[in-house]
Amino acid sequence: MTATVSRVGKASPAGSTARTGRSLGARITGALNGGLVRVFLVLVGLFWLVPTIGLLISSLRTPEDMSAHGWWTVFSKPSELTVDSYRKLLENGDITHSLVNTVLITVPATVLVVAIGALAGYAFAWMEFPGRDWWFLGVVSLLVVPVQVALIPIAELFGKVGLFGTILGVILFHTGFGLPFAVFLLRNFFAEIPRELLEAARLDGAGELRLFARVVLPLGGPAIASLGIFQFLWVWNDMLVALVFTKSGTQPITVALQTQVRQFGNNIDVLAPGAFISMVIPLAVFFAFQRQFVSGVMAGAVK
Repeated sequence: MTATVSRVGKASPAGSTARTGRSLGARITGALNGGLVRVFLVLVGLFWLVPTIGLLISSLRTPEDMSAHGWWTVFSKPSELTVDSYRKLLENGDITHSLVNTVLITVPATVLVVAIGALAGYAFAWMEFPGRDWWFLGVVSLLVVPVQVALIPIAELFGKVGLFGTILGVILFHTGFGLPFAVFLLRNFFAEIPRELLEAARLDGAGELRLFARVVLPLGGPAIASLGIFQFLWVWNDMLVALVFTKSGTQPITVALQTQVRQFGNNIDVLAPGAFISMVIPLAVFFAFQRQFVSGVMAGAVK
């Protein structure tokens, strides 16, 4: 009994020393791993959403109320909320037509980049052909070419072939400048697929097309989803390319809203709901594919 007490008495100072021996950084890190970090992140997230919330509330108020006081007063006067601004937006033919144009530009530009990028990425990763590595380096080097450098030469080229001012011209421009990143991303992802898996499929008689469709595409789903989200957001939110290559009948929502500001300046009842719709659609796409996006970003981080 005495020996037991003695051992316990000796163990206690050792445990105390272990607790007090932790560095200040380790103790701070341990404290931050708790609920304090979660509270801080929630506050940062709410602060980050303030502009979006303000735009949403502004789109549900009348121009008179917005001119009289700030949007935050709606919490004390909820009767100011109305959907008249969205009704006026639907009656504005320029805005609704530009929203359709945005869809007609964004969807094909995203699909083409994903489809061509996936085929090229597979070819660079698993197919043998002369100069494969040099061709890939050439494609990757195009990532450093700024969009602004190519605007005037391509505008002149499109003018000669009759594509300037058309939706097809904008789609081709976005597709061309989206492909280098797409090929780079998907090639590196496809190269991580185990070679044994592809060889087993070839032994079973699968050709390159079936191998690509049945094995590579399912395994590359997260990377393809990430690329699709990136490309969709880039094209949807683009204003520079659309401002240069479109005309009045082919303008997307970003250019149409900018035109409304330049011409009418005070029609905030149309601009606020239009801006919110232009913002909420890509947000909805992002959250719809959020899980695939995170999987694609983290792919390869842990083997």
